[in-house]
Amino acid sequence: MVAAISTNGWYKNSMTMNLSNFFLVSWYDSRLSARMLCSSTTAAAFVCTRNKQKQRYKKLNIVTNELGGQYEETFNDVKRITLNCFTYKAARTVLHQLYEMNPTEYMWLYNFVAANDPRDGKKFLRVLGKEKQDLAERVMITRLHLYAKWIKVCDHEEIYKEISNENLTLLRERLLETIAWPSDDTNAGKSD
Repeated sequence: MVAAISTNGWYKNSMTMNLSNFFLVSWYDSRLSARMLCSSTTAAAFVCTRNKQKQRYKKLNIVTNELGGQYEETFNDVKRITLNCFTYKAARTVLHQLYEMNPTEYMWLYNFVAANDPRDGKKFLRVLGKEKQDLAERVMITRLHLYAKWIKVCDHEEIYKEISNENLTLLRERLLETIAWPSDDTNAGKSD
């Protein structure tokens, strides 16, 4: 979907909408140059309109809603990363089990993991299934078991609080970095 910022109202194209007001137009005209507004997501375009006496140019900014990080996101990327983490953890768990019980299988799987990154879970399991189906099934079952175990112990409220506290700490540190503290040297010079 494309939205147009304009000073003359709605356009006939159903894919555009008026996002302007007096504040935006005057602020734009007095404070910003077209160069500052142009970025990879907005493009400035000049639309030529004819008035009876003279020709005027009006600025038209095209804004797209294809930006990353929109709230309507489905979080499929987070799901994929979570699956990949559990695949990696399952491969490590199976490696540890094989190290104790079957050293030859351990060496084979160790070399396989060194050649194929288990952090790309789907690809890793697909290739492992072609090479050794029994090990692939073992990693898949272990992955499912680890996820079920994690769900039982995962406290979503605690994770939310941890994220909030970390954000607050980082903002506080940044604020302290930007404050200009008065030095004690100015008082020492006046007493002499």
